[in-house]
Amino acid sequence: MFQRLFAWMNRHERRLSGAAMAAGFTIDQIFFGRVDLWQTQAVFASYVVICFLSIALLHALEARAERGAAQPRWRPLLPFATQFALGGFWSGFIVFYGRSAVWGASWPFLLFLALVFLGNEVFKRYHDRLVFTSVLFFFALYSYAIFALPVYLSAIGTGVFLGSGLVAIAAFGLFTILLRILGHARFRASVWRIRTGALLVLLLVNIFYFTNILPPLPLAAKSAGIYHAVEKSGDVYIAFAEPHSWYAAPWRAVFGQVPTLSVVPGASLYAYSAVFAPVALSTTIVHEWQRYDATGKQWITTSAISFPIAGGRDGGYRGYSVKAALTAGEWRVNVKTADGRLIARVPFFVKLVSLPPPQEEISLP
Repeated sequence: MFQRLFAWMNRHERRLSGAAMAAGFTIDQIFFGRVDLWQTQAVFASYVVICFLSIALLHALEARAERGAAQPRWRPLLPFATQFALGGFWSGFIVFYGRSAVWGASWPFLLFLALVFLGNEVFKRYHDRLVFTSVLFFFALYSYAIFALPVYLSAIGTGVFLGSGLVAIAAFGLFTILLRILGHARFRASVWRIRTGALLVLLLVNIFYFTNILPPLPLAAKSAGIYHAVEKSGDVYIAFAEPHSWYAAPWRAVFGQVPTLSVVPGASLYAYSAVFAPVALSTTIVHEWQRYDATGKQWITTSAISFPIAGGRDGGYRGYSVKAALTAGEWRVNVKTADGRLIARVPFFVKLVSLPPPQEEISLP
């Protein structure tokens, strides 16, 4: 029975590999609601265990084969399991990093993730190659540690990011020790390529972080907008906005267009944001108001207003800032962390008018 099963798996390896990727992506969509849920952490932990065992066992079998030992019939299961786990990693990262990203700033990292996700299928024949899978596993460990460590420590910042790198390096170090034990000669032949690949991944992720390309997980913007007034009534935030047709914000921003707000000279505008943070995580959010200087072709910060937020609410911690004496032209509000990580960006145009525009009252999420 098992002999027929493994023979069938060998004949249909291509279809099964695609099914493994689809299964991993489906599991991620089902279980990945919030980054701080135990179900989310359990799924990622299972991917770590699967990669750890499948790559190491395949390495041990290949080392025995080099010494003339026969391969067991269940060997094809190991590359299949590795691809399933790595595919689950990449699809999960696309889900969470995509939710946290400002696409205009983080598109290089998101594009890199998408290419790795697609390459996991295109280069599936390399999943029995020790160097290839080991380097991908380190990238998965590092990307996971970046948002898992803040959840466990209830803190964010550069120090926590650097700590996530140390955690990934330590876990990968244990993995390489196991590889050395299971197949010393084969590991020695590949060790420098594995270390070089892991070092390149480490450098690339750090470049993404310190150039503000890496999305600020585990924080994520749930809502953001610019209004003529915002006030809190009990547990509800009420905004006063100019009526827009169906094609207005937020749809216009998706296609590169931004809304125009009519402002009486001397009047104020309000920037509202709801930022999700994991339970027990408290931090500071900054609303950075910027005006575009067409002469100098640069964005000029006119004010930066900070306020604390606390994690746990599904819809995000809500807050707003106020800006008076706006001039006509192109504006934007950057919602950032205290250390400058971009969470959301709200662009808009200001048109000065003599009379206040009509406004409608809306409830904010």
